[in-house]
Amino acid sequence: MIFSVTEKIRYIGVDDVELDLFESQYAVPKGISYNSYLILDEKVAIMDTVDQRKGGEWWENLTTALAGRKPDYLVVQHMEPDHAGCIATVIQKYPELKIVASERAIRMLPNFFEDIDFEGRTLSVKEGDALELGEHVLRFFMAPMVHWPEVMVTYDSVDKVLFSADGFGKFGALSYDEDWACEARRYYFNICGKYGLQVQALLKKVAALDVDCICPLHGPVLRDNLSHYIGLYDTWSKYEVETEGIFIAYASIHGGTARVAEKMAAMLLEKGVPKVLVADLSRDDMAEAVENAFRMERLIVAAASYDSDVFPPMHDFLHHLKLKAYQKRCVGIIENGSWAPCAAKVMISMFEQMKDIEIVHPVVTIRSRMKQTDLPAMEALADAMLVPLP
Repeated sequence: MIFSVTEKIRYIGVDDVELDLFESQYAVPKGISYNSYLILDEKVAIMDTVDQRKGGEWWENLTTALAGRKPDYLVVQHMEPDHAGCIATVIQKYPELKIVASERAIRMLPNFFEDIDFEGRTLSVKEGDALELGEHVLRFFMAPMVHWPEVMVTYDSVDKVLFSADGFGKFGALSYDEDWACEARRYYFNICGKYGLQVQALLKKVAALDVDCICPLHGPVLRDNLSHYIGLYDTWSKYEVETEGIFIAYASIHGGTARVAEKMAAMLLEKGVPKVLVADLSRDDMAEAVENAFRMERLIVAAASYDSDVFPPMHDFLHHLKLKAYQKRCVGIIENGSWAPCAAKVMISMFEQMKDIEIVHPVVTIRSRMKQTDLPAMEALADAMLVPLP
């Protein structure tokens, strides 16, 4: 796929609709795009490559867009293989080309390409450095841990384009026309969610620039209403609430805990909660469950006890939340156990390892199946989840 971003900037990326799992863990039913760009000025710069899976298609796009010209630079903003997979092909074809990257990225190159001698073939840049292509001047800003330590972003002050690396990316191939926020949110919290402070630092740098267009490494080029996208990134990276309501995540073995979760959802809706989402952690997409935990105002977890611990799908979910720095939320706890309920103790201990988590009481214990005698405790928990924060 080739199209013009501006008069002298071309999109030369590719869609991958055959991929089932991004990073071998995130379901991508609508595929993923590997974005790459070409700046055609007095000097020519390739802005990142793509995954080797789509290297042949990308090479055709590059060759067509070059129209016989030779590139002078390959700007490497991120060394992850889905963006740096074709570096070796480029420098073998164009031996006089210079790789422009952060010092840390340059140190990483031999990790991925051991048979290539990069001596004299790289140009290390640091915060604020500039590269003149002719009319266009590229300026580089370091963005460590968004979401690898070597990451940088690039700003073209002439066309006011920000090449944002993985920032502002989303799941889904460009051939699918869909709302940006849903898959961008799932992408953000599962890929960059741990690094809110680093994203905030990058947003402060972006705020000082005059940006008309954002070109990420995944997902569509963003042109209109940039304040909307930047505002969502600001909310997400501050771990603030995006949607008022409650998310219920449950892990049920034989269906008893599932019925408790469904009853709790009905209670909350009856009490006026504007939005209640429910996820079956044994069957639903884990990445989406993580996304919704961050998105929603409050969280209720319900799980069966299992081997003196908690049912593994819940343990996996809470482990994901910890990895992604879940914080600043009120959490309700429901446990189930036929003879020795212990899930609540385990879940509370896992939440205690997270930042600014308030456990809402009462903690509800169910014995095998929900009974009429359990309803008062469930009502009490539902009421407590509605209490405003001080």
